[in-house]
Amino acid sequence: QVQLVEPGGGLVQAGGSLRLSCVASGFTFRSYTMGWFRQAPGKEREFVGSITWSSERIDYADAVKGRFTISRDNAKKQVYLQMNSLNSEDTAVYYCAARLWSAARFGSWGQGTQVTVSS
Repeated sequence: QVQLVEPGGGLVQAGGSLRLSCVASGFTFRSYTMGWFRQAPGKEREFVGSITWSSERIDYADAVKGRFTISRDNAKKQVYLQMNSLNSEDTAVYYCAARLWSAARFGSWGQGTQVTVSS
């Protein structure tokens, strides 16, 4: 049973930094591309970034490029989202997701963690 848990999140001032973690269990972590998504109040869930199993390919949404960094530790079965230079538009619920290497879509999701940026 795939399980994704995102501890962390919280309140941070504009311009500050925050690091999210996602702990995976119940599946072969190395076989999955991992992703981060977010959903702001009243908006659709949007892609933040993703990282392949080998970390060879890392993609970011334009809105976070240069400010956010995704990394993973396959031995610990964890994926991370380092967020710098945060602003109010980054306020959202952040979700960790997993996509089997051969699949077209992310099929497993964490419960989400709230990130609030105060100005």
